[in-house]
Amino acid sequence: MTDSLNKCKANETAACCCVDVGTIIDNEDCSAEYEHVFATESEAQQKLASLTQAAKDVETEPCKIESNIEKINDGFKLSVKFTFCCGAECMIFQLKLR
Repeated sequence: MTDSLNKCKANETAACCCVDVGTIIDNEDCSAEYEHVFATESEAQQKLASLTQAAKDVETEPCKIESNIEKINDGFKLSVKFTFCCGAECMIFQLKLR
């Protein structure tokens, strides 16, 4: 059993192969990005509004939101970066979008 523990990067317990949550959610990555091309600028703005509301539903401290809608050949490209105060909020936000 000791050999299998040495091969693992996460700190596991021999009893149940559990990992410390800090091994998975380490608060190093607190940002989520979204990018999509829409047919109209209105559709892009509606999606931005819904994403912003989803972020606000999750945040405990204000989420930093950087967004851009640009006209391209195929339509309007929405690019958004959400930066949360912790990795758990970022993960919850991403899961809510699935």
